[in-house]
Amino acid sequence: MSVKGFDTYLARLGIADPGAPSAEALSALQRAHLERVPYENVDIQLGRPPGIEPALSVRRFAAGEGGYCFHLNGGFAALLEALGYDVTRHVAGVHHDPSGRGANGNHLALTVRVDGEAWFVDTGLGDGPHEPLPLRPGTYRQGPFTYRMEPSVTEPGGWTFHQDPGSSFPVMEFAARPATMADFAEEHVRLSTAPDSPFLSAFTALRRDAKGLDLLRGRVLTRVDASGRTERPLDTAEEWFAALTDVFGRNLDGLGAGDRTVLWERVTRAHEKWLADRSASRS
Repeated sequence: MSVKGFDTYLARLGIADPGAPSAEALSALQRAHLERVPYENVDIQLGRPPGIEPALSVRRFAAGEGGYCFHLNGGFAALLEALGYDVTRHVAGVHHDPSGRGANGNHLALTVRVDGEAWFVDTGLGDGPHEPLPLRPGTYRQGPFTYRMEPSVTEPGGWTFHQDPGSSFPVMEFAARPATMADFAEEHVRLSTAPDSPFLSAFTALRRDAKGLDLLRGRVLTRVDASGRTERPLDTAEEWFAALTDVFGRNLDGLGAGDRTVLWERVTRAHEKWLADRSASRS
């Protein structure tokens, strides 16, 4: 099945023929996306944040790059629609407070209707579900992680997604109303340029698979799976850039020597500050 404008993107996912829309095919697409297109902020760290236009995100994915939620879910939604899926975009909010605070717009969530059922679909949470979750109340186990869906108490008709303690965040809420990419433009500018944005203060790359997840936070490479959590500091630029390509599948051909120097020095400064802060907190 050839889908005009999306063939190279599908090749990146390792899917030659996505087939007709079905729950099984939808799950295969989400799994492939999470395993092959990383959540990462390389270009934001370099001071040249990419736009969130879905066509641009699709080209970036085809070129071996990734992004964060507005890129990942925006591009994935465009692919699903091209394949014939009924996709709805939602204004959402990722919260570090377990009680949540509604859909504040810092996240783009997706729901998809197929085979007579609605599904929560998300390739932009980093350590979120590996496969779509039914859009109905319940607790769901995927690999070593447990997730829970329930109707939102702050967003009428919306939903609240919970994940395990120790995850990058405990709660995400999304509103029922359909959204467009224009609804996220202002927040994208803030998240990708504001000095207090976590995307500027810390480098992050995440890759989810069936057994767990890989996380590169600053200069610490972490693997989380059924055996627990293992961490390994990356002490050289060679190790760090190799991890980006080998573990996360991020194509670095677009980074020149100057870019690599800037990125490594930025990550190293943040890592040294993190070490100093941790040492001070223990003394």
